[in-house]
Amino acid sequence: MNVKSIKKSCGLIWKLAKNDFKKRYAGSYLGKVWAFVQPVVTVLMYWIVFDIIFQTKQQLVASGVDVPYVLYLTAGLVPWFFFSEGLAQGTSALIEYNYLVKKVVFNINILPVIKMVAASFTHLFFAALLIILALCYGFMPSLYWLQIIYYSFCTFMLTLAFNYATSAIVIFFKDLQQIIMIVLQLGMWATPILWELSMVPGKAGALIKINPLVYVVTGYRDAIYGQVCFFDKPWETLYFWAFTGILFILGTTIFNKLKVHFADVM
Repeated sequence: MNVKSIKKSCGLIWKLAKNDFKKRYAGSYLGKVWAFVQPVVTVLMYWIVFDIIFQTKQQLVASGVDVPYVLYLTAGLVPWFFFSEGLAQGTSALIEYNYLVKKVVFNINILPVIKMVAASFTHLFFAALLIILALCYGFMPSLYWLQIIYYSFCTFMLTLAFNYATSAIVIFFKDLQQIIMIVLQLGMWATPILWELSMVPGKAGALIKINPLVYVVTGYRDAIYGQVCFFDKPWETLYFWAFTGILFILGTTIFNKLKVHFADVM
């Protein structure tokens, strides 16, 4: 990824990201409202099933987490929605903008970035909703809340790193899109979103922590009600950025090696 070329294209990225977000729901009666309806319904569904029906709150209290389950759940789902939408949309970035890929003068390196910026619009809404929910339950604003910005950036960079690889590979292997959707379904259950990490004993818990999204999800909860700074988790922070950095190098290498063949395959 050429950082300088992306910086020069900031205005174009912003314009195309707004257009991308708008056209996704063009022609429907509710328009952009649909971008927020599905995640809200998902939160309500999980809250009813796991809190009201299965009484998951009792298990959380037993594991040392004494917060309203809907707040606990929302703090986990907000970054997950950002990641899953960004990955799904980013993977198809080159296919969707194939007419730009075929233009010799266009910088196609910005296409995955455009998809991530477009996904950020929905994420900002849900991050604000999470803060409002915390206020409704009596949690007072603190400096820890500013970490939402940091963890949003973490999610952005991790997803973008994945997208550089997946958006390039899917041009030659179309089945990757379906594989990613299945992996996202499994990944949600493998990430401590609906359940607490401390519930998993011993080596299994350590294995789950390999998932970099564990750092992000727990980070959102630390920011909203846990009052834990990411500086207090140096090894977890180091692992996350090492993972993301290596993934970025791998993803951009794949992207740059394959992009000379994109126009021929499309």
